[in-house]
Parts: sequence; C-alpha cells; structure tokens
Amino acid sequence: MRHFGHIAPEVRQRLFHREPCAFTADSPPHLLAPALGATLYSPATRPRLADDIMKQAGRGVISMVVCLEDSIDDAEVDDAEENLVRQFADLAERDAEPPLLFIRVRNPGQITDLVRRLGASVRLLSGFVLPKFTEERGVPFLEAVAAAEAELPVGPTGAGRRLFAMPVLESPELLHLESRAETLAGIARTVDKYRDRVLALRLGVTDFCSAYGLRRPPDMTAYDVQIVASVIADVVNVLGRADGTGFTVTGPVWEYFRVQERMFKPQLRRSPFMESRAEALRQALIEHDMDGLLREIELDRANGLLGKTCIHPSHVLPVHALSVVSHEEFSDAEDILRPERGGGGVLRSSYTNKMNEVKPHRAWAERTLRRAEVFGVAKADIGFVELLTAGLPA
Repeated sequence: MRHFGHIAPEVRQRLFHREPCAFTADSPPHLLAPALGATLYSPATRPRLADDIMKQAGRGVISMVVCLEDSIDDAEVDDAEENLVRQFADLAERDAEPPLLFIRVRNPGQITDLVRRLGASVRLLSGFVLPKFTEERGVPFLEAVAAAEAELPVGPTGAGRRLFAMPVLESPELLHLESRAETLAGIARTVDKYRDRVLALRLGVTDFCSAYGLRRPPDMTAYDVQIVASVIADVVNVLGRADGTGFTVTGPVWEYFRVQERMFKPQLRRSPFMESRAEALRQALIEHDMDGLLREIELDRANGLLGKTCIHPSHVLPVHALSVVSHEEFSDAEDILRPERGGGGVLRSSYTNKMNEVKPHRAWAERTLRRAEVFGVAKADIGFVELLTAGLPA
C-alpha cells in the first residue's frame, strides 16, 4: 500500500517530485507510525463492514479502526463482536489488500478473546486501540496485547505476527490540572516500558470537552478551546519530544461533515483557471464546514501532531493532501541535513526567503523527511488544490 496509491501512476508522476513510498503491515514502526495518516473509525456494528473497508481502501484510506467502544451502545457489544469476527473472515477471503486494521476495545479481556475468535483472519489485524489510557488502566491492556500476540501462529519465516497498541489519551485525570502532571508521568513510564509495542498515541479531545460540557463549533479548532489546547501542549511536551524519547501523537477528531460523494467537483469544473479553482475550492470548503478542519490540520502539525482521527470519509483526503511535503519544505530539510552541514551554521534557503539554522532546525528537518517518505514531496508548482482534487472520486 501507499498514500495516493488509489490514483493513476501517470497522475502521481505529474503531482510528485518524490512519490510516497510503498509499505506493508509488516514494515518497521518508524515507517508505519507517520504513515497512519487519516485513521478512519467505523462502528463494529455495520452490517456490510467488509465492503465498507474495501471501498474506503479504494479511495485512499490507509488505516482504519473498528470500534467496539463509544461508537456503539452498551447493549450492542456482543452482537458487534460477532459481526466483527464475521466481517474479518469475509475480508480474509478477498484478494485485495485492506488498510491497516485496528480494533478499539472496551476492556483487556476482549483482546485475547477476539484474537482467538478471529482465527486465520487475525493476519489482517495490526493491533488494538486502548481507550481512556492511564498507567493504572493501561498496563492490563498492554499485557493483554502481548499475551494475544504470543498466541499467534508463527509464519513461514519463523517470525510471528506483530500486534501494536495505540493508547487513547482522554481520561479526566489527564485533563484536570491537579492530576495532570502525575497522570502524564505515569503514562510516560508505561508507554516507555512497552515502547516496541506502542505505535502511536491518540488524543481523545471529545472526551476532554465532555468533562466540561463543551463542544467546539465548526468555525473553531481544538486550539481555540483553551482548556483542550493546554492538554495537547502538555502531552506533546512530555510524550512528543524529538530527542528519541517521544512518540507519534495524532491529531484530534473533527466532528462535522456535510460533504456529498461529489463534494467539490461541480465548483471546480466551473473554474478553469487556477486562481478561480482555488477560490472555488475555498468557498466549497467553507460551505461544507471544512474550512475549520483545514485550519485544525495545519495547527496539528504546527503543534507537533501527525495524522488525525477521522469519523467521516470526506475528511481523509484533506488530511492526506495537507500531509504531503511541499517542495520548499523538502529543499530546506535536505539543505539542513547535508553531511557537510554537520558542524552547524546558518544558510540561506534555496527559495531565498528564509534563513535555515542547521542545529536548531535539524530535528524539524528529520521529521519532515520522515513525512516526505510516506506522503511524498509535491512538485514545485503543485499545491493543496491539485492534490485534493486528484484524489476525489470521478
């Protein structure tokens, strides 16, 4: 699989200076974590879940979470588990490759139980999403993932299938000021102990808002809600450092959608010139409550987050289009990381619009090139409009 792999090769060649790399579910974690991109959640109760998963894979979705927790009613859990097992068996009989698949569970016991019940189709499972994660609640979940992995059959190469964990940071203890530092320290100890198993950390901003009876409107981002922004900052401060101790932290969910299948095509067809196309797209985004999403994606990256939780397919392409590294960013990153620059110094960017300081900007450059590997580098004359519209359904 690869990002933008659902569009024709000749179109990718036109868009990309360097195309996104190919990877599989068995690729190393340092590649898979940034490759998660827009992780699309789906309730495990959907009757045609296997069809839905393959449909979204054909539209560019790389990672999905099948949810047994908050997205379904408490009374539906048993039926949802049975449906999940059936749908995985259906997927296993198909030739096409599904996205990276994770299951969001409610309790540790579900992890080992589901792995046994999935049988041979467990080969399609990349791991589990662990809700309301703290040190106290998280350790049993992580131990259950390790125990479930130990029961998996050994492959022909002698290696067993890996099962990753993605803890969700959403507990009231993390939000409340009097317990935040202690809770963060406990989470840090736990995920560091299980570092090889933790693929990424996810932020549950909806739960944060719920604790205070808040809900951000579509014209505001998570960063406009100060109590939420402060938690994001502290999580990145402790768990997202660029010194080798940090983890990939993904962006919060965007709750709004009104976009139909052919969302922006009519506006763009009526606008033949690029300035007009860009303006038509901007108006379409505003009309469909997407302008706030775009601003939040940009703010996610500016604040150290990569990827995003998504609850609607229309959010996936904007997240991926804005994750592509621009030619200017790539040029700056390459200049900063040239071997001859190892001693530091300051140099003018190749775009002659900024100064690149080699030592202070090195961590940014390394992170940018990791993103470039999985999302690609756009050509110098290619922007968000072209990347987004190229990925839209015909």
